[in-house]
Amino acid sequence: MILSIFGKVKELGTATMLTRIYVDVSNIRPAFNPDEFKAQQRQMWDNAAAGWQAWWETFERGAQKVSDKIVELAEIKPGDRVLDIATGIGEPAVTAARKVMPSGKVLATDISPQMLAIAKTRAASLGLNGIIEFRESDGEKLDLPDQTAKFDAILSRFGLMFFPNLPAALVRIRQMLIANGRLSAAVWSAPSKVPLSDLAFATVRKELNIPAPPPGAPSPFALADVETLKQSFSQAGFNDIKIDTFQTTFEFDSPESYTRAHQQTNAPINDMLAKYTDEVKNRVWNSITEAVWQYADSHGRVNLDNEVICIVGRN
Repeated sequence: MILSIFGKVKELGTATMLTRIYVDVSNIRPAFNPDEFKAQQRQMWDNAAAGWQAWWETFERGAQKVSDKIVELAEIKPGDRVLDIATGIGEPAVTAARKVMPSGKVLATDISPQMLAIAKTRAASLGLNGIIEFRESDGEKLDLPDQTAKFDAILSRFGLMFFPNLPAALVRIRQMLIANGRLSAAVWSAPSKVPLSDLAFATVRKELNIPAPPPGAPSPFALADVETLKQSFSQAGFNDIKIDTFQTTFEFDSPESYTRAHQQTNAPINDMLAKYTDEVKNRVWNSITEAVWQYADSHGRVNLDNEVICIVGRN
C-alpha cells in the first residue's frame, strides 16, 4: 500500500507505496463526496500503474526501510496471518510474506486493480504467490473472503492519511485483529521534512497559483502531528501505542530523473496540468527540475532525506 511513494491516495486502497504520496487534494472541499473521491483515485492510480512499475526499484530502495520497520514493529513471525491495506504494487506485503513463510499467509488489498495486477506479477516472480493473496478492496470497506477470520497483524504503508473517515476505519481494523494483535503503519511527517513529495507539489502550486489543501482533507501530511496520530489510535481502542520517527533517503541520478519519475508516476500532478497548454506544462516541469538542484551533489545526483512516522498499537 512504493513507496506508497509518490505515495497515492493510497487508500483508499492504494500503497505502495510510497508515496503514493502523489495525491492532489487542492480542489477537495471540506464537504466532499468520499465515494466520488475514491472512484477518482482508483482511475488515477490505474492510469499511473505502468509508471510505478517502471520506477519501482528506484523508489523501493528508499521505501524498503519503511517496510522493514513496520513489519518489525508488528512482530510478524512464521505462521502469522497478515493483512496489508493499500498495498499498491506489493509492499509491505512482500516483506511480510518473507517473514510468515512457510505456513503463514498475507492478504494484500488495494483500490486499484491495475496496481494489484503488477503486485501479483511481482509476487509470482519472487515465488511468493502461494503466500500472498491479492484482493481489490476499499481500505475503509474491506471486502474479505472470510469476514470472521482474525489477523495476527495488519499493516499499512502510506495509506492511513488518505482515509476520509479514519476514526471509523481504525475501529474496524482493530476488530479484525486477534487479541493482542498489532496494527503497524507508516505515514509521512510535515511537508518541510518530506521533499520527495512536497518539492514537486509546492512547485506546481506556486507556478499555477493553486492553494494548499484545506485542513482536515485527506493528504500525504494529514497525520504528520504525532500527538494527534497517537490520540486517534487510542480513541479507536488500541493499547501499548508506540511511535518511531526516522529518516529514509531516496536517490535519483539527476534532477531531470526526479522530474521524469514524477511525470510518469504522479497522476495527480498530471491531472492538475491536464487543462493547460504544452507551454505551461513544460514550464512547470522545468521549474520542478530547477527546484531539485538544491539537493544535488557535485556529481549531479539527488539525495532526498525524508522523515517517516511509524506507529504500532495492540488490540
